[in-house]
Amino acid sequence: MLRRRAGAITQATAGAMVLVTVAAAATSPATAAPPPRSLAPPPVAAGQQAVPTPVIPDPRKRQPSNLFASFDASQRALIARVGKYLSAVQTMMGNFVQVGPDGRRTTGDFYMQKPGKIRFEYDDPTPIAIIADGTSVVVRDRKLATQDVYPLSQTPLRFLLSNNIDLLRDTNVVSVSADDLYVSVTIEEKHALAGTSRLMLMLDAKDNQLKQWTVTDQQGYDTTVAVYNVDTSQKLDPAIFKIDYTNYAVPLQ
Repeated sequence: MLRRRAGAITQATAGAMVLVTVAAAATSPATAAPPPRSLAPPPVAAGQQAVPTPVIPDPRKRQPSNLFASFDASQRALIARVGKYLSAVQTMMGNFVQVGPDGRRTTGDFYMQKPGKIRFEYDDPTPIAIIADGTSVVVRDRKLATQDVYPLSQTPLRFLLSNNIDLLRDTNVVSVSADDLYVSVTIEEKHALAGTSRLMLMLDAKDNQLKQWTVTDQQGYDTTVAVYNVDTSQKLDPAIFKIDYTNYAVPLQ
């Protein structure tokens, strides 16, 4: 069982947005299951947003792979707009809702501080936390008291956690689009052993704020995360990004 779990997580890490795909691989069954019966949403506190419903992309509308994609002036401006937002945000905290490949929904809190630091805490009963400390990324399972460790430099988290990023220069952008609601940019990564994965970022068309992202793994399965109650003004405690290497089992190989 441990070997099977390690393999699933390793595949997920090779994809775009390791924090999402890893969690989906660690918490979802190997075969897709029907989504659980939906429950009434919890009350919304004053000044807080209701849990959003993520926009699930239609896989039939994905653009084909193209390492030499060309974009017109308006498309390049949209890509630059997304890159400018990602570069400008230095801290961020809020809530998230994740929809996995099998339709299951999980929620939690997230915290980000550049350069290189992020933490995702999943609400019970999901026992997963994902932490990047600027050098490494760990996927921690509180129930099993284990954590899997990966170099931050080898994960797509480097794109979101860099102080400055030029999407056209630093990534392979395969598509860009805009409508009245969202500006969407899709980045593709190719790996000789793991295959091809994609990350689609979606920003609000009016205020340029990050709303959600979708990871497509090497097998074509999507995991979507929408963020809400986002605050970019708070100073975060550095201790929340500290990785404890002493109180957990040796990482799986």
